[in-house]
Amino acid sequence: MAADSNLIVRQRSVYKGRGALSNQSSRFQPHRVEWDDGILGPSPVTECRSVEARSIISRNNSPDIPFYQSINPYQGCEHGCVYCYARPTHAYLDLSAGVDFETRLTVKRNAAQQLQRELAHPDYRCSCITLGANTDPYQPVEKQHGVTRELLEVLQRCNHPVAIITKGALVLRDIDILTDMAADGLCSVAISITTLDPELKRLMEPRAASTHARLAAMETLSSAGVPVKLLFAPVIPALNDSDMESILTRACDMGARSADYILLRLPLEIRELFFEWLQQHYPLRAKRVISLLRQSRGGKDYDSRFGHRMRGTGAFADLLSQRFRVCCNRLGLNPGECLTTRSDLFTAPAAPVAQRAAHSDQFELF
Repeated sequence: MAADSNLIVRQRSVYKGRGALSNQSSRFQPHRVEWDDGILGPSPVTECRSVEARSIISRNNSPDIPFYQSINPYQGCEHGCVYCYARPTHAYLDLSAGVDFETRLTVKRNAAQQLQRELAHPDYRCSCITLGANTDPYQPVEKQHGVTRELLEVLQRCNHPVAIITKGALVLRDIDILTDMAADGLCSVAISITTLDPELKRLMEPRAASTHARLAAMETLSSAGVPVKLLFAPVIPALNDSDMESILTRACDMGARSADYILLRLPLEIRELFFEWLQQHYPLRAKRVISLLRQSRGGKDYDSRFGHRMRGTGAFADLLSQRFRVCCNRLGLNPGECLTTRSDLFTAPAAPVAQRAAHSDQFELF
């Protein structure tokens, strides 16, 4: 799509309860074309496919991601946030980053068992595991499948530190585990809030918990002794950036100890999905939003360089940073601070019989 053609997007059919407006083929299947005949059919139902994960702990060395280890219980996310940076990962499943990402989900049914095997490996070194790095661990399907709770039960038994990132109020279901772990300094929860406007939330994050429910969850967790952080992400210029101070204030009132923010990121397929959504729902603001984004990305729609991709550069990005820092200082919030967890209490679980036998065979070879 040409640089400015994305500012003129024809009106499309809109699926109720879904964020993306289209289901274009993945970047690995450019020959497929989606047609919109203007006739609105039923909203696609959510389909879950169960798989056996061969590994469960992911690791990264990114200098601007504040954790090394993470687990994603699911692939895809029913919350349907149109801006989600994880959408392009669905291309590796030969699925679309659009509607497929929020309706065709993968459940890692053996996640807890695989986690126990990996924690029991003699070479494993304990460091905090983040749940929710790529897709939300408390998206609606978790209520049925319970994979996240099973993972927490394993981590609790091993006294392993965990950090959770979520937009889901379902996190309160597991407050019994989180409270016990927090008493030993083993867990924290970051709750992401993007707007106080219920209409914007409905269009942008159709199946995520309401802002009110997220704030209530924050208060309940904090009152129970669980360290809570606010994540104001993503910040979308001329759409939700004006909510920054109000959201920080509300989160502080609910017991948040620290806060952080991330500027909207538009890698790969997300660019066209977001521009399409923006023109459909906020056509009068579209040019202004895109102009400010480009001013904050060196004239491009996205800048993926480490040190630049999370906060952006330029006058608008600098103003956001100043507003955030001033407001956090006024409220007593720790800006950008990661809630620390302990790793010295970790006790490795017993290895499964097959794993012990394999390790014994390897030892005998040498």
